[in-house]
Amino acid sequence: MELRQLQYFVAVTEEASFTRAAARLHLAQPGVSAQIRQLERELGQPLLDRSGRSVTVTEVGEAVLAYARAALAAVEGIRSTVDEFTGLLRGRVAIGLISGAAIGAFDVPSLLADFHDDHPEVEIALTEDSSERMLAALHAGSLDIAVIGLAEEAPPQGISLQMLIDVPLVAAVAPDDPLLAPPERGCVPLAALGDRPLISLPRGTGLRGVLERACAQAGIRPRIAFEAAAPQVLAQLAARGLGVAVVPALPAQAAADLGLRTLRITEPQPRGRVALAWRTRGPAGPAARALLERLRGTLPAPG
Repeated sequence: MELRQLQYFVAVTEEASFTRAAARLHLAQPGVSAQIRQLERELGQPLLDRSGRSVTVTEVGEAVLAYARAALAAVEGIRSTVDEFTGLLRGRVAIGLISGAAIGAFDVPSLLADFHDDHPEVEIALTEDSSERMLAALHAGSLDIAVIGLAEEAPPQGISLQMLIDVPLVAAVAPDDPLLAPPERGCVPLAALGDRPLISLPRGTGLRGVLERACAQAGIRPRIAFEAAAPQVLAQLAARGLGVAVVPALPAQAAADLGLRTLRITEPQPRGRVALAWRTRGPAGPAARALLERLRGTLPAPG
């Protein structure tokens, strides 16, 4: 039994695919498959069920998985202990972002670049995904840190948060939209949007979850006419008069620059919240823990 076999086994279980696991490991898929079959032959039991569209863990594989992760963590601990004597930090950190989180006040790329300059032996894997999938990845251990949108008021179980944005949701419309009458109007009850085409982030995002929960409270069923993963696209669609974009509040001048006017949504008053998220027990590797500490100390406060 070799450590690389355990590493390949853990990767395949986390990715539920030999192809994705091989890409993550920067290896050829046949080599990964052959090494896991060799491990299964040595143990005398199948660890993976390959009969479905995705690879799943057998009952024996589920029992072995915890020991495989513990063995790999022990090896990483040995390396980290040795590195502490030389002042060297190494390893791999997987971080996830919602669309749009890598721009503006976050400036995550600059933070990661500074961290890489200080710790060049740390490999950083950066991906964009929906908040729902990133939360699942945090629980599974395939992500160490994520910047997510929050759909619920209470923190997700087993996840710790540092709030970055907490602002009201607004209805963003073209300057000639009937919702803006009378001119001094500054807010709109959510029920008034019940018969309007809405423009929203896709299902699985925190903002979409907040919108759907607020609509249920208001007793309406939202008419989602357009979905887009990028907030900038939502604004462009609304500016062309294609519907009402439901987005986090933005300054009046910023809205005007996008060709929009905004009205704060009331009855109820949903809020858009974005947070830095990590497993409550903390990331497994020292590199991820160091990056988390860096991010927590430098990312902006809510606003």
